[in-house]
Amino acid sequence: MSVVTAPIVVAVDGPSGSGKSSVSRAVAAALGVAFLDTGAMYRAVTWSALQHGTDLQDPAAVAAHVRSVALRVGTDPAAPTVAVVAADGTETDLTEAVRSAGVTARVSAVASVPAVRADLVLRQRAIIESACAAPAPGDRPGVVAEGRDITTVVAPEADVRVLLTADEAVRLARRAQQDLGSDDAAALEATRRAVVERDRVDARTTAFTSAADGVVTLDSTHLDFDGTVAALLDVVAAARPARGQR
Repeated sequence: MSVVTAPIVVAVDGPSGSGKSSVSRAVAAALGVAFLDTGAMYRAVTWSALQHGTDLQDPAAVAAHVRSVALRVGTDPAAPTVAVVAADGTETDLTEAVRSAGVTARVSAVASVPAVRADLVLRQRAIIESACAAPAPGDRPGVVAEGRDITTVVAPEADVRVLLTADEAVRLARRAQQDLGSDDAAALEATRRAVVERDRVDARTTAFTSAADGVVTLDSTHLDFDGTVAALLDVVAAARPARGQR
């Protein structure tokens, strides 16, 4: 008889430069489930706020604007996307635009607004629920969701909850290589200013520097990319062994 595969939700949090996005994508692909980059959603509404001239120092104005923004989030780990949808149904693909320096410098100001977080958390939970209930044909029901507060707020009941981290020096070098193509002294200093400040601001509203109860800490300081992916898959296998019903 056929085996029914139960949905699986893997929640991954971590500081900047921990590799959580690329590692989570790879793990989602390996598991055959959806991938949700919650940070891209915060970046998309930040892009929209900037385009509309919203005063980012006015929390009420920011929250009102975010509520008006319709997002379409693609969860294919091979090609995750994010777009804003206009009232007439026209979509603007922001998959690349949300990684711009301008958005990166301002996303924390938007993400730190409690009403914005409450709004996007509801949307993120809906995406997770959809991935578990109606996966693409041939895919396993489930999702790997990554961000700052997935293990504690968005999906605290996830089957697997992991805090992915690494020593600060390693994280800065990885982010400098990713963003600037170099990890020389100048690149490291520029990255340090951006990353440390963003983590400092985000830490006011989310706890992503230490693992909450029941969350597994995975330190990738001495692991390369493939090693980190393998380690996270091991955590998944240990926490949620394959189950089926005949």
